[in-house]
Order: sequence, then structure tokens, then C-alpha cells
Amino acid sequence: MPEYVIQTTELTKEYRGFWKISKHRALDGLNLSVERGEIFGLLGPNGSGKTTTMKLLLGLIFPTHGSALVLGRRPSDVETKRKIGFLPEESYLYRFLNADETLDFYARLFGLKKAVRRETIDRLIHLFGMEKARKRPLKEYSKGMARRIGFASALVNDPELIFLDEPTSGLDPIVSRQLKDLILDLKARGKTVVMTSHLLADIQDVCDRIAILHEGKLRKIGTVRDLLRVPDTLTITVKDLPDGKREAVTGAIAAAGGTVVSIEHQSVTLEDLFIRTIRESKDGADLGGR
Repeated sequence: MPEYVIQTTELTKEYRGFWKISKHRALDGLNLSVERGEIFGLLGPNGSGKTTTMKLLLGLIFPTHGSALVLGRRPSDVETKRKIGFLPEESYLYRFLNADETLDFYARLFGLKKAVRRETIDRLIHLFGMEKARKRPLKEYSKGMARRIGFASALVNDPELIFLDEPTSGLDPIVSRQLKDLILDLKARGKTVVMTSHLLADIQDVCDRIAILHEGKLRKIGTVRDLLRVPDTLTITVKDLPDGKREAVTGAIAAAGGTVVSIEHQSVTLEDLFIRTIRESKDGADLGGR
């Protein structure tokens, strides 16, 4: 049986409007489970409920209805928070501190002893390739460098579960690739990662499973491979097939001297799936209102 790091049951969040009369349901009956050791992506347009979901799981806000378990406990549990790392969409860093001082500050918040802090800081500085810039004040950092230090700060407590909100937003392709490699490395080390991103290619590159939210409701959930598969179309990859035989049917490939490397369903892109899901959601809402 899989071990679930996150479980939500009918998780709902409503915000009251002017004079507490009107209500806005930001999240509506969310049911999902995240397994230990997987990279899970939350997708959706602005206002879909992604940030609300992440805040609820972090214990920053409380649900109106339903419940959530994070690492087997309620999100507000202090011991649970010790095992969590969080990279917000905007990294709020002290501009006059350098990288060493910044990481030391966050390590102190978790009560790490001096020797452990020193070892942890050296490891993270090396991991994020910041050796040459570690003594420079953060006000001199580029956005990519500041993002790396923000990411490193989320790992000072060696968390079991890491939440990443738009980790590669606004970064150049090289830094973006480096951060995605680091996310995959976290998975290889047995960590669980929950991330949001508007860059669908990034989600497609690293996530094992995804959930698409729209207007506070879960519209689709599953593995990236299964959701992108086109069930009624097959792609055949052939090796060493002579040019004159390329139009031969599958049954004649062996006789023609070719080797079938793979036969699999054709896939769409994550961007195509995302847009189609949102359109279907809107169409359903329109029909329901007529």
C-alpha cells in the first residue's frame, strides 16, 4: 500500500465578502492524496485555488469545511512544520545579509546547533553553486541567484516534504534547468515535492502526477503520462527500417527487416491538456447555468 504524505477530504475554503454577507468559495471539496517520494504538480489559472490549497496544507489558513492531513497530522501541528520546507513565489530576503548569514538565520530558527549549521550551510552553498557569491550581500544578487538562496533556505532543516510555489518563474533557461535538476535530486533522495507553476513545460519535465484546478474544483488528476495519452492513436518507433518500407503496416515490419522499438499511444502536450480542461470546465458551468 502506498504511504500518503498528504491527504485531503472535502477540503473547502470560503472567504466572506463585504459586511460578511457574500461568500467566495476559493476551494470546493478537494479530495486528493500525495504519495511519499513523488513530485506532485498543482495546476490552474489565476484564482483556481492553487495558492489556497498550499496555504491550507501549510497551516497558514484554516478550512471552512473538510480536513487535511500532512505527514499524518494536522497542518497546524508544530512538529509537522519542522519537517516541511517552503519556497514562496516571492522570496523575502534580507538584502544586507550575505548567503552564509541568510542560511544561518533560517537554520537558527530550526534550532540547529552551530556545528550542524556550518555543515548544512556549506553543503547547500555547494549544492546550489553559490561558492563564489556566498559573501556578497543579497542586494547585489540577480533574480536567479536570489531564487537559489531562497530555495536553499527551504532545505536547511532537511525537510521530508517541500512546497515550491512557482520555483522557476522569471528565470533564464539555464538557471531554470538547474533548479529542475535539483527538484529531481530531491525525489531521488526520497523527498516529497508539491509544486505549482504557470510554466507547463516545467511541470511536464519533473512531475509524476498532476492535479488541475479550476474555480476551486478539482477537474483532473493522474500521472502526467496517462493524462497526456491519446487513447485511440498509436505511435510506432522503428529502427533500421529501409526508406522504401516506411509505409508498411505493423505486421510487415519484421519481414521488411525493421525492428520495432516501441508502440505506444500518441500524447498531447501538457499545455493542450490544460487549456482543454479549463475550456471543458467553463462549458460545463455555462450549461449548468442555463
